[in-house]
Amino acid sequence: MNLYCQQVGREPVFHVQLVGTEKATTQSTGLFTVHPDAMMKDIEKTGVVFIPAIFGDAIHNKKINEDAADWVLKQYNKGADIASMCYGSFFLASIGLLNGRACSTHWEGADRFQHQFPSAELVDERIVVEANGVYTSGGAFSFTNLIIYLIEKYAGKELAVAASKAFMIDYDRSNQSQFRIFVGQKEHEDEQILKAQQYIEEHFKERIAVQELCEQLGVGRRSFERRFKYATSNTVVEYIQRVKIEAAKKGLETGRKTVNEVMYDVGYSDTKAFRNIFKKHTGITPVAYRNKYNREIAYPSEEMTSKERAYYA
Repeated sequence: MNLYCQQVGREPVFHVQLVGTEKATTQSTGLFTVHPDAMMKDIEKTGVVFIPAIFGDAIHNKKINEDAADWVLKQYNKGADIASMCYGSFFLASIGLLNGRACSTHWEGADRFQHQFPSAELVDERIVVEANGVYTSGGAFSFTNLIIYLIEKYAGKELAVAASKAFMIDYDRSNQSQFRIFVGQKEHEDEQILKAQQYIEEHFKERIAVQELCEQLGVGRRSFERRFKYATSNTVVEYIQRVKIEAAKKGLETGRKTVNEVMYDVGYSDTKAFRNIFKKHTGITPVAYRNKYNREIAYPSEEMTSKERAYYA
């Protein structure tokens, strides 16, 4: 970004430094050693602090990074913006910066995040979430959208658009739901709920009534729904929908079935209802999803006839 500013005759906007608590830090597997530009203790005040994706147990990570945590909190209290990439939100939550604040994280860790930090307001479908000077981003390369977002805040829309074009980043991408792969939260010890999850996943093509599940398991509906939500972070109806939609996504990604054929395969018969539920969980329509992720449609082969191309367009 600074280089671009120089090319168009503008003063550099940012002064970027890699800071740490030690002069040399070896990567966890010993692959390389990082030498920061400066020590945290020598930086009295800064404008923005970026927290990288930090994997592993959040409480353990907080413990081994106590000096860094204190420094981040001090910078925030002095007026700095704090931005985290991907799983970096776990670190921010562990030091209390996300209490009562809206935030995002990698969709894969969303259920674990909600269980571990219930005081944070997780908006896991969003790619970038801003809350009182604390910025969090979704999974993996969505950090590029966070950077574009902050460039616009500090340097203006013109430079943000220029950066998005230079690095081929979708400027308006705001939702990560379409990337989510639903596997169901099963890291709990409620055997009856696990049985209910297994039944739903094996019979998703059928109409599944909550009351019938309760009768099969021999539990009261009110207790069952409460336990199911606690164990899986989803209501029973949401879980059934998400299992069906995940199966639909796979059907749309492969082969040449129409949206209606895939809809019937996963147990829906109402086109409007299926479209609305699909969009609710993925952020885009079934047709848009198929056109984007079905390779045969996105990259039609020479063997496809013009009639077939028009049919799947």
